[in-house]
Amino acid sequence: MTKTPDTLRSARWFAPDDLRSFGHRSRMMQLGYAEDDFRGKPIIGVLNTWSEINSCHGHFPERAKEVKRGVLQAGGFPVEMPVLSVDEQFTKPTSMIYRNMLAMETEEVIRSHPFDGVVLMGGCDKTTPALIMGAISAGVPFIFMPAGPMLRGNYAGKVLGSGSDAWKYWDERRAGNISDAEWHGVQGGIARSHGVCMTMGTASTMTAIADSLGLTLPGASSIPAVDANHSRMASGSGKRIVDMVWEDLTPDRIVTDAAVRNAAIVAMATGCSTNAVVHLIAMARRAGVGLTLDDLDALGRTTPLLANIRPSGSNYLMEDFYYAGGLLAMMKQIADRLDTTCLTVAGTTVADNIAEAQVYNDDVIRPLSNPVYKEGSLAVLRGNLCPDGAVIKPAACDPKFHTHQGPALVFDSYAEMKKAVDDENLEVTPDHVMVLRNAGPLGGPGFPEWGMLPIPKALLKQGHRDMLRISDARMSGTSYGACVLHVAPEAFIGGPLALLKTGDIVRLDLAARRLDMLVDEGEIAARRAAWTPPEPRYQRGWGYMFSAHVGQADTGCDFDYLTRDFGKTAGEPDIY
Repeated sequence: MTKTPDTLRSARWFAPDDLRSFGHRSRMMQLGYAEDDFRGKPIIGVLNTWSEINSCHGHFPERAKEVKRGVLQAGGFPVEMPVLSVDEQFTKPTSMIYRNMLAMETEEVIRSHPFDGVVLMGGCDKTTPALIMGAISAGVPFIFMPAGPMLRGNYAGKVLGSGSDAWKYWDERRAGNISDAEWHGVQGGIARSHGVCMTMGTASTMTAIADSLGLTLPGASSIPAVDANHSRMASGSGKRIVDMVWEDLTPDRIVTDAAVRNAAIVAMATGCSTNAVVHLIAMARRAGVGLTLDDLDALGRTTPLLANIRPSGSNYLMEDFYYAGGLLAMMKQIADRLDTTCLTVAGTTVADNIAEAQVYNDDVIRPLSNPVYKEGSLAVLRGNLCPDGAVIKPAACDPKFHTHQGPALVFDSYAEMKKAVDDENLEVTPDHVMVLRNAGPLGGPGFPEWGMLPIPKALLKQGHRDMLRISDARMSGTSYGACVLHVAPEAFIGGPLALLKTGDIVRLDLAARRLDMLVDEGEIAARRAAWTPPEPRYQRGWGYMFSAHVGQADTGCDFDYLTRDFGKTAGEPDIY
């Protein structure tokens, strides 16, 4: 042990023989606790992102009890603390606009309360990066407890994947191939239990990244939400955080350059969501690791996709991944590419954690000799349409679009685009390049998941199910198709996408990592001179703060004043 009861952070609140500490102790007694329940013990904050409308976290009330049970068993004192529940389905205009709010709340809740360590309870897309960003900045020992994926969807004997099959069946419905009864059957069967999306969407991507960073109990991210092992993992997280406090195992010892590189490699090998780019960059930079788009692209070029999980894979879902050996088994497949000396919250190294891991189904977790896709999940593009970068998921789209040239069909808003794609007389061909702009961090507002643009009904009727699409928006990690996303700088602030016109020829060359509009430089300059900025989306409140300080996609969309290099942290609060 490197900590003693008198050097615990919470001792500043409870140990002194003064009036202020008298007040702290008396108020704890007001809550019904005896003084020896909490004095001299690690005080553990259990940060719970549960709400009654967040279906991904519907099991968190029970899991919080299990975390607290583990804390008590290990000799700590648990304090459950509600923090913002950023749910993916219901939060509008997009949950992404509140990621940084939850990160700020997490940091300030930890700093302002007598917590020696914290357990972070999250899983739904933005909760994982937000909680981790805030806890890294706060600097106290923490462990992340992932929500876990839901069970496989099921309808009429068919396995359904959340998000992915919603898009697929919606296209068939728009094409007139799905009846009302079938559509409602899919609706009732696609999400059958608590937990996050069971495809390798953003939620499972981010919890896998947390796991491979060393911030969860080893392999915790793979356990289905309703499996009894998930309850035991929750209790184990509560036990372990108490020992982490005594060991003074702080996040700066875990989230290192090498750990971030490990997480990026693992993300590529899992078939990660495009959203991994934004969140991993933001998380890394909170820890002082200068991860860039080019770093991610370089790793993507050399890391094969091994997890045969939809949407990048074909038949399998997260439940199958768990049964096949889970994240630790997949990490063992690529152990020679990882820094296995990295320390994890378990107090063990990556090498220790994967030593006994085994693959039980090598079609779900492929060997290096038989990858799902020869390169990783993501590729970063540059060009005169995206000088600061754009992202594509090559394995999740038809290879014929890896090299493509066609005329642009440009939309300035989602409403305009939605109306057009439902017009069966829309003049569009399979070679057209659909473009939605003004959907980035400032334009959306909030960088919404609008990037998987619906295929025009005129093309669906002809049997087409994919086309090249470009946007400065994000898309759900459960989505698929030839979608170029995160175009930076975004159109709303005058990025080159703002200058593109319908009919301009756009060229994608994946091998060269290029995305360009084939327009004369003089014409582009003339268009730029004529461009006028739109009115700001917000004039007050959180939206105003967000708009004034959010970064672009290539920098992780963190607030400028929250980055590590902006200034010194506030440090410990004064107690008088």
